[in-house]
This record gives sequence, C-alpha cells and structure tokens, in this order.
Amino acid sequence: MKIILSKKKLIQILKEEEDLGFVPTMGGIHKAHIYIIKKSISLCKKTIVTIFVNKPQFNETTDYKKYPRNIKKDISILRKSKVDYLYLPTTKQIYPSGPNRNIKISSFGKRLCGKSRPGHFKAVVDVIDRFIKIINPNKIFLGEKDMQQLKIIEEFINKNQIKTKVIRCKTIREKNGVACSSRNFLLSKNDFIIASKVYELLYKSKKLLIMKKNILKKVKNKIFQFGVKKIDYIELIDINKQTRPFKKNKKYKLFVAYYLGSTRLIDNI
Repeated sequence: MKIILSKKKLIQILKEEEDLGFVPTMGGIHKAHIYIIKKSISLCKKTIVTIFVNKPQFNETTDYKKYPRNIKKDISILRKSKVDYLYLPTTKQIYPSGPNRNIKISSFGKRLCGKSRPGHFKAVVDVIDRFIKIINPNKIFLGEKDMQQLKIIEEFINKNQIKTKVIRCKTIREKNGVACSSRNFLLSKNDFIIASKVYELLYKSKKLLIMKKNILKKVKNKIFQFGVKKIDYIELIDINKQTRPFKKNKKYKLFVAYYLGSTRLIDNI
C-alpha cells in the first residue's frame, strides 16, 4: 500500500490509472469500511482510500474534536485489506481557498439531518466533489447507512454529468443489529445495548408505519424509556421521491437520528 501525503504526487501517480475505485472515509476504520473496500477491490483494478476528517461538515467544534481518530490502527487495517493507495491530505490541499458555500444540492438536503445540521450536506458534497476532481476515479463506493447523504451525492453527480459512477454498498450491522459506524467507538457498553433496542423496535415498527398506523408517539416514548436522551427525528420517507430522477415505485425507509449521551447516531431501516 502506497501512503501519499502530497496532492501533486497523488495526481502524478494516478494519471496512469484507468480503472480506479475510490472509498472516502474520515478514519475510524471498521468492518463496514472493510466491506466497502473489498467491494471496490473486486470491481476495480486499483483502490484508493482517503482519510480526512472534514471540518466544514461538523456543526459543533466539540463534535469535530472528539471524532474518533486512530491513524496507526487505520493504516494497519488498510494494509491488511490490500488497499493500493491511501491518501492523507492536509486541509490546505483540499481547501486551498476555503469551502465552496455556493454549491447547489438537492432539496432533500433540507430534511432530516439537514434540518438539525444546517450546511452539513453542502459541506459533504463539496468535499466529495473536490476529491473526485483530484483523484478522477471511475467509481466511488458509498454506504447505504448514510442513505440521505448517498442520495444527495448521487443526484449531484448525475446533475453535473460527472463521469464517476456511484456504487451503493449495503449497511453492515453488528451482531446486535446496530449499524457499524465510527461513532460506535464512543459508546459505552450500556449505550451499545440501548442502540440495539432502538434498532429492534424500529425494525418491528416499520411495517405498521407503512400501513399508516398511528404509533410514532408510542415508538418515541419507548425509545426514551430505553434511556435515549434526545431524538432528532424518526421519519418514514419514500426515498424514490426525494432526488431526481424520481421513480414511480415506492421505496420506504425509516430514518432515525438520536443521542446516546453526547454521541449522535443515525440509521435507516
């Protein structure tokens, strides 16, 4: 695995690559990342992983500062996973003149996480767009755990006729049902049990909510009883109607964002 720290050097090295898979990460590598990386390796000749904790997408400085970082461990895991290139850029390399505040994204960006985290998705799309311009990959591999983010990036890529193809990767879960996430490293054992109960309850409630059963208030009360301090949202959404091109068939996802202590977890079921 080649570790690259210079943007100039990276562009030079990747110039010759004709079938390149790109896996963007913020580090805290876990088994969902490994699944996505393996998918890229199986579909592309070469795979590049980036580790970059993107400050503009964080709404709170404390959240940015406490985001799990363990670069030595991450490098060791990526080596074992047979990644070809690892790019570790500085903020200056990605934002030579600061973030692009005028980037245009889908109106879906104003819902769910977009409501409680204003500017978050614009910052995510901005950094992905910048990485694509630097790396010029054939395919970008994104996890369905961040479904809202995935849909918004997909629409941006289609709308701007960017040649990179988005490959969706299924949500990988722990044995207790909790979606794998770098933020799980911040949970206590008890928090992890509570997160499992939340997943189980939402999984069981989804069909009833699709059938228009008025149980959302009950579901929220039960989640608070588990020990969750704050719920940002629980919403059932037809994701085929959120970003263009709209599809006729209905595809419902139950989206949730909630806090265990100061750690914010998201999922879609």
